[in-house]
Amino acid sequence: MSKPPILLVHGIWDSAARIDCLRAGLAARGVDRASAFDLVPNDGRASIERLAAQLDAAVEAALAGAAPGGAVDVVGFSMGALVTRYYIQRGRGRARVRRFVSISGPHRGTLNAMWLPHEGVRQMRPDSPLLRDLAADPDPWGPVEVHVLYTPFDVMILPARSSELPGARTTRAVPVALHRWMLSDRRVLDSVAELLER
Repeated sequence: MSKPPILLVHGIWDSAARIDCLRAGLAARGVDRASAFDLVPNDGRASIERLAAQLDAAVEAALAGAAPGGAVDVVGFSMGALVTRYYIQRGRGRARVRRFVSISGPHRGTLNAMWLPHEGVRQMRPDSPLLRDLAADPDPWGPVEVHVLYTPFDVMILPARSSELPGARTTRAVPVALHRWMLSDRRVLDSVAELLER
């Protein structure tokens, strides 16, 4: 049985090119079916809902020609993890995603989001209406297998444990010095590759 395609969803101020280290790190571990796409705009001006619609389009493109009931795996980093969460909980993600690996996502918000007025950034503030709505789901994941990695030293996601997700099958805190290094740290890449190849 063929393994599903993998989509990599980048964070704020990022691009597909800027997270290529994640794709390359997975490929070096034998996981060579991952690809990324650009969220536009990438600076927090767009709502999480609007960005999730772009993820939906990317998923449909990845599954074009696949057998009915085909699915993808998604690895979301930072804001991209929240976009993926929204897609699963409020979009078609429960029927399209097999496995979701969240890396340092602001799932309970980040205090750093208090400093910019953009719509998408406001949605990443602690206790925002969007985050309250997502947290209220009694069964947020359905059949989707969810895994979480984060660093306790994160200064982008404040507090760092905001990256945790209720109902995740596994949660791992990896002591990486910087938020962005989660994309290239050997321990994180080993873990993500192992999760995707189960």
